Amino acid sequence: MSFLRAFQLSRAVLPSMLRYGNFVSTRRNFSIVGSPSVSAYLMQQANKTKNVNRTLHGLHERKQATFSERSELKYARRLVVKLGSAVITREDEHGLALGRLASIVEQVAEYHVEGRECIMVTSGAVAFGKQKLTQELLMSLSMRETLSPTDHTRQDAGTMVEPRAAAAVGQSGLMSLYDAMFAQYGIKIAQVLVTEPDFYNEETRKNLFSTLTELISLNIVPIINTNDAVVPPMFIVDQEVSATGKKRGIRIKDNDSLAALLAAEIHADLLILMSDVDGIYNRPPWEDGARLMHTYTARDKDLIKFGEKSKVGTGGMNAKVMAATWALDRGVSVVICNGTQDKAIKNILTGRKVGTFFTESTAEKATPIEQIAESARSGSRILQNLTPMERAQAVNTLADLLLSRQAQILEANAKDLEEAKKSGLAKPLLSRLSLNPSKLESLATGLKQIAEDSHKNVGRVIKRTKLADNLELKQVTVPIGVLLVIFESRPDSLPQVAALAIASGNGLLLKGGKEAAHSNRALMELVKEALASTGASSAISLVSTREEISDLLSMDEHIDLIIPRGSSELVRSIQEKAQHIPVMGHAEGICHVYVDREADLDKALKIIRDSKCDYPAACNAMETLLIHEDLLQNSAFFTDVCNMLKREGVKINSGPKLNQMLTFGPPQAKSLKFEYGALECSIEVVKNLEEAIDHVHTYGSGHTDVIVTENPSTGQYFQNNVDSACVFHNASSRFADGFRFGLGAEVGISTARIHARGPVGVEGLLTTKWILSGVDHAASEFTDGTRKWLHQSLPTSE
Repeated sequence: MSFLRAFQLSRAVLPSMLRYGNFVSTRRNFSIVGSPSVSAYLMQQANKTKNVNRTLHGLHERKQATFSERSELKYARRLVVKLGSAVITREDEHGLALGRLASIVEQVAEYHVEGRECIMVTSGAVAFGKQKLTQELLMSLSMRETLSPTDHTRQDAGTMVEPRAAAAVGQSGLMSLYDAMFAQYGIKIAQVLVTEPDFYNEETRKNLFSTLTELISLNIVPIINTNDAVVPPMFIVDQEVSATGKKRGIRIKDNDSLAALLAAEIHADLLILMSDVDGIYNRPPWEDGARLMHTYTARDKDLIKFGEKSKVGTGGMNAKVMAATWALDRGVSVVICNGTQDKAIKNILTGRKVGTFFTESTAEKATPIEQIAESARSGSRILQNLTPMERAQAVNTLADLLLSRQAQILEANAKDLEEAKKSGLAKPLLSRLSLNPSKLESLATGLKQIAEDSHKNVGRVIKRTKLADNLELKQVTVPIGVLLVIFESRPDSLPQVAALAIASGNGLLLKGGKEAAHSNRALMELVKEALASTGASSAISLVSTREEISDLLSMDEHIDLIIPRGSSELVRSIQEKAQHIPVMGHAEGICHVYVDREADLDKALKIIRDSKCDYPAACNAMETLLIHEDLLQNSAFFTDVCNMLKREGVKINSGPKLNQMLTFGPPQAKSLKFEYGALECSIEVVKNLEEAIDHVHTYGSGHTDVIVTENPSTGQYFQNNVDSACVFHNASSRFADGFRFGLGAEVGISTARIHARGPVGVEGLLTTKWILSGVDHAASEFTDGTRKWLHQSLPTSE
């Protein structure tokens, strides 16, 4: 036996993946952990091929493990993708949806190239052939119409085409199309046509699966379809078949059941059934109360009401569910999805909440995130209707619990720190993750301040106008609605943001990083306890399920504002992905301190040290120090500041201008537009105040910038002309903080120019609504002169 043949045979029977085992196999390469000899292993696998057909035929007697969560689908190595007629054909039923088909082929090709084994079950031959034959028929009708203008045969030409003939014509054209599309990626395909007897005739059944096994081993994508030219699917005998004549429990009557049987027989890890609906609904999607079921288990069967089947397919949702559950019972994970959606296959394999995921998991179902968001909105309305005193009391209770349950909180935090150190979490993130008695005391103080200020937040009148006699307009503050706050490594953010949400009457969903899981759970218990007496416990929830952030960002019907708190990569990613939900925050904190030539140099050293060294990981820490050129030429300030920073352990980088001026000195910075978030900074020299301002605008992030000078006019000019959220004169950049601003806490710092800017406290979580009170006023009365406008401003306090 040649090595190549042994290699092919080994792949023919090698499982597509042992999910948690000791080896990993892919199509083009594989490694064997703990094996004494690759050749011995290959020979061992070759010997096993003697029983391959018996293994395939007896599969229904063997149960393999299925994936229990969407996040595990990325491990699927052998895929069966079924394309329904509604996916293949255009909405007008005239031909194939070429663009959609090309996108699906591209996704299958990408996964095939990366080493997964892909099989396609396709419909569309009848539709494609029908289009071709209809065109031919119309051409032959031209002369008849010329002779008889009243002949309406043309209108019925499409219905005159016989399905078997259409299938015969369409199969060759469809496969030519697939061949051309896959050829763009250097992939070979093979057509396999099947009919019902192929599954209950022993010889043809054995040949079929032997062929599929060999095609997979040869790196070819099999494309399977029922042989509609011989027996169209709608005419297949409705019976349950098996090789032995015994019932197998599935009826081979459409491509859904065909795909399920094939997936089970070839030991597929995942079956994707693509239709023209988003997944399984509890009732037909067009009916009121229809709800998409993101997860389906056996106990959900009685919750579904099925509608009519697709107008271009042979099966309906009932058939798809039967096929999916049958495959699931035999160890194949299944997702039913909308094949018309962009990148559906890719999104499924990356764990996105696409379609309906069939799972055998017997664990108690987690509450759907949509339901949690709806509860948060209901809870928000309860909070809004509480008195200011009741909202303040809930915040005060939370503040007290932070101190009285300190031991419990720190114990949970210690677990997070221990796990984070083992995983090699970066030091700046470890610093953010850590809690201590001092932090908790500061948190409690900030929450008390929020409670004190909450009496004048919700429902505050900010404008009153008398439009006309007995017609008064008021503008009042109201909560934004439901907030989604995503934060990394900062468990202290949780009580801060929760307190601000309570004070502003907003619903809140919190998505914390896994590195702070223990701390977040402990703190969330305190939030729930503080809300218990208000009846609004559902207003705030910690999203602890394995929801992908990208799924949360698509919930524009449930979430009104997203506030990310974390690394620049996290914030930037969220800003890019949240296409329909506003995002408030900043991606970078590139803060500057400019030392003017008229600065008090002792003050400057103090401010620089605090701005950089007090908390280097904070977003308001100095990243670039700008020095007026006169201070380099006429004083020892540059030497003093470098020595001070080195004593503090700060690594110094020089800007390009400074680097040219120095014979020896710090290495040149790779970029001046960079947030170090650590004990590291850049120093650059500027000629004057205008150049300093230009530098800030060129390289800054609009967060916080500082000038150190004894000239009040210079300081004011800098503050008026620097376009940042926070601009300070003779004060550390570290003052850019909600607590230090007297806001009690902050949900984050915004560098945007709309709605809220800088540290965002309660005010930034409020919007307004207009309340108009009249008697029997009609707009037409002001047009015909019956009533007259006054537009008189009134005091906001009634």
